[in-house]
Formats: sequence, C-alpha cells, structure tokens
Amino acid sequence: MNKKFFSYILFFFFIFNIEVYSKNPPASFANLAERLIPSVVNISTTQTITTNSNPFPFEFPPGSPFEDMFKDFGQPQERKTSALGSGFIIDAKGIVVTNNHVIKGAEDILVRVNGDKEYKATIVGADPMMDIAVLQIESEEIFSPVKFGNSDKARIGDWVVAIGNPFGLGGTVTSGIISARNRDLGMNRYEDFIQTDASINVGNSGGPLFDMEGDVIGINTAIFGRQGNIGIGFSIPSNSAKKVVNQLIKFGETKRGWLGVKIQNVSKEVANTEKLDRPRGALVMDVANAGPSDKAGIKSGDIILEFNGVIVNDVQELIKEVANGEVGKKVSVKLWRNKKEIIKEITLGRLETSDDFKSKDKIDNTKTTLIEGLKIKVRLLTKEDIQQRNLPENTTGVVITSIDKDSPINYLRTNNIIVEAQRRNIKTIGELDDVVKSALKTSSKTILITIYNNRNQKRNIGVQLK
Repeated sequence: MNKKFFSYILFFFFIFNIEVYSKNPPASFANLAERLIPSVVNISTTQTITTNSNPFPFEFPPGSPFEDMFKDFGQPQERKTSALGSGFIIDAKGIVVTNNHVIKGAEDILVRVNGDKEYKATIVGADPMMDIAVLQIESEEIFSPVKFGNSDKARIGDWVVAIGNPFGLGGTVTSGIISARNRDLGMNRYEDFIQTDASINVGNSGGPLFDMEGDVIGINTAIFGRQGNIGIGFSIPSNSAKKVVNQLIKFGETKRGWLGVKIQNVSKEVANTEKLDRPRGALVMDVANAGPSDKAGIKSGDIILEFNGVIVNDVQELIKEVANGEVGKKVSVKLWRNKKEIIKEITLGRLETSDDFKSKDKIDNTKTTLIEGLKIKVRLLTKEDIQQRNLPENTTGVVITSIDKDSPINYLRTNNIIVEAQRRNIKTIGELDDVVKSALKTSSKTILITIYNNRNQKRNIGVQLK
C-alpha cells in the first residue's frame, strides 16, 4: 500500500513538473494579433540624392579624346528615393517609436495606420547611437497605443510575436521564440540585442517584438543575411530603449552619463599582476583631463569593480550602467588599487557634452564636404559601403558625391572612392583636403590619387590641379 501511494505521489510530481516547466505552443495568435495590429504602423520616407550614373557599360580612361565628347552624359542628377520601415504607437496622441536608420535623412515621412489611413509625421528626436527615433503623427485623432514590457523578464525559449511592414507588405504577423540574449554585433557601443527566430525581413526595422501579454519587449533592428530572413533577427530590449525614448520625448535628445575614462577588459595577466582573484571589472587606461573621474581622483591603472552598487564583470556592463546613470548624480564607485579595494564618489557628467563625444560627433558619415581644389563633394567611406561593394575590410577613403563640370577630375563618376592621395592612405576628409591644398602650393600643382571606380577597379590617376 505504501509503495502504491508512493508511486502515485511520484506520478503527481512528474505531471506537475511538466505543467510548470513546459508550456505548449499557443493554439492561435489571432486574438493577440487582432488587438495589436492597430498600434503598429508602416513608415515610408523620401529623400533627394545626387547621382552621376554612367550611361555606357564602360568608362573612358583619363585623357581619352572621348571624354570631352561624352562628358555631359554623366553629370550629377538629383532623384527621389524612398525607403520603408515599421514602427509602433506608444501614446494615444500619435507618438511613434521606430529605428533611426528608417528615417535618417528623410525629407518627408508618411505613417500608415492599420493598413488604410495615412498621415504625415515629424521627427521628435533621434538617437543614432542606439538606432532609435521618435515621431509625432500630425493629426488630432486618438490612436491605439501599446506599452513597453519588462525585457529583463524575457527568457530564452519564450514565445514572441513580430508585427511590421516587410517588403512593404504591411500588417504582417510572424511568431517565434527568443533564441538568445545579450547579443553584441559590433554595430554600436550600447548593444544588448535580443535574438529571435521570429521572421524579420527588410521593412521590419523599427517594428515591435511582443511578448504573449501584448507588451513590447524589443524594437526589431537587424537581421543576418542580405536577402531576407534566415531565422536570426535582433531587437533592442525595451528596458534599454525606454530611457532613450523618454529622453527624446522630453528633451529632443539624449542625456547619457559619462565617467570620463578610457577602459578595457581585465586580462588574466593584469589580474595576476594586480593580485585580483580573477579577471573582472574594467581597467582604466586613461582619464580625461578635468572630467568626472579626474575630479574624483580616479587614476590610470585603477580597476573599476562596482558602479553605483552594481558589480562590473566587463567593460560592456560598465558602459551600459554609466550610460543609464543620471547626469549630475553622485554615485559610488568601488576600485581595485594597490591590491586593495577603495571607494570613490563621482558626480556623473553628460556624454553628449564631453570633448570626446563632440569630436566623434563631428564625424558624420552622411555629411558631404566640398574639396575646393578638386571641385568635388565627398563623404566618408562607411562600413556599409565596404560590405555592399565587397571591398577589403581595412579600406579607408572618401566617396565622391558630386563633381563640378570644371573639376580637374570631371571624367570620374559619383560613387568613385578616393583611397589614396600622394601615396598616402586617406582616412578622413580633412586629410584629402590637406593633400590637395599642399599640392596647390607647389609649382607643378599635381597630385597622384588612387581610386576604386564603380566596378571596384583600382586605378592610379595623375591630376593637374587648376
């Protein structure tokens, strides 16, 4: 009898464990989708770009007599381009969250709600660092908002639903599970992506990733594979996005915390040398003069172990914690110095007003600059350019965006890339401008430039400056 009773107890616990620790797939997502679709929007943008397309299937070599004959056929032309993306409404007054790259450079933004009504929208604020933007629909209507959920509670294996505008189809619902957490793709310094196998394609960017309660736990941002979904998509966690969204709504810009240090992960060798129990924390390599850390007495060689009561395991954790810190707030930082722990009190500065950020902010890869000596406009070569054109990964240079008719290199084409000038690798627009200005001061007024043409052929060209 006892054995039989014991068997029943075991069977009960076995069944109970199955019920608690395993969840059956939902029978249908229909009710959830019906409730959420009116809150997800399709975004279309337009902008004007300058092109200089070559009407011939070949390019004339420099000095060819055919250049003058056909030079007017490839002059810069303006044309309108459009892009598609997704977003979601978070306020009944028509506030929309999307990706920054969806609306970047847009002249006109149209938002389509629930598949039929279309409205104009304006940009409230944008954050390129986390790829988030906030829009305002220009309408007095009342909209159906959704709310952010707690992404920290999202677990690997949880069911999720993505709704968006893939390939411009609009109102498309896909489902899957959370495949991984805390993914870092090397796209920006604040990455902490949720990975999902819910189908995400071109046009889903900026759309929401919902949990089974209908709360937004992620902003769909990136996919692996150029052609479309291969079951690996990435979303910005809602807990990371919420603070940025709130700041953009309140201030029109972000206000991130700043320590004023350059840091790196602690290696085994450093941990052994400093008699630290294991490699952990963030090693301070340099301290910004008169920055928050400098004023608090933090020194190069210190190892940051805790920030504001949060244990720091690596550099990425510290960067995220500091960024989420309140500007002007005094925080406690635990350091490892001279083989013992010490505590320092630091008043957080603001990253966006720091000298380091300002110098980086000046480098705008989309901004065009006039090189007067060559009578061309150029922009910096980007990682996206390198990938799209299959150039060597370490390629640096500038992309030609427009060419004057009387330019000494008017036989080149827009989108040609200048990678060298006077045998010097070009890494910034300023470097090219300096080389040209120096050449203009010489008696010969000539320079040698190296380019990639639009067929990715590398060519050396001697240029006679005017």
